[in-house]
Amino acid sequence: MFDRFLVRADSLRNERVGDQIIGFTLAVKHANYRGCYLSLHNGYFLEIDGVEYPVEAQTFEINGKPPRTFAELTTRVWEHWDYPDEAILHVAAPGGLTPGDHTIRFQQSVLAAYGYQPTDEEWVANPPKPGTGAGSDKTPYIVTYTLPLQDEKEVVRR
Repeated sequence: MFDRFLVRADSLRNERVGDQIIGFTLAVKHANYRGCYLSLHNGYFLEIDGVEYPVEAQTFEINGKPPRTFAELTTRVWEHWDYPDEAILHVAAPGGLTPGDHTIRFQQSVLAAYGYQPTDEEWVANPPKPGTGAGSDKTPYIVTYTLPLQDEKEVVRR
């Protein structure tokens, strides 16, 4: 239901530090109207033009804090991502993306949105790989978008 709203259509940008393109970013929303605690957010299945970008290449920016890895977010048990809030997904990809339209396959992975599920303990110990459907909550399918690359964003390191 919320699948078509997970990525803002005008948000795909290369990310630059000085004269180096270090990767790209996307503006993302949470699929569940309740939001989630960051410790439950397991990352994304992300494939662009046939190239898969693993969770290890992804960092997540939310709540006015600098981008953090999903491993770092596992300790953020009291920090919440509210449904209306937009986050920025940073992807390390030296050289970034080429100008033009890009086909994006995307799935959000959240370990549990609310209530106890039989998989909860197993997934905390062994988080499912995004894109398998496990932990997909309100996004049970991989969604496909076609997005144009926008102007580059200069990154200011804190």
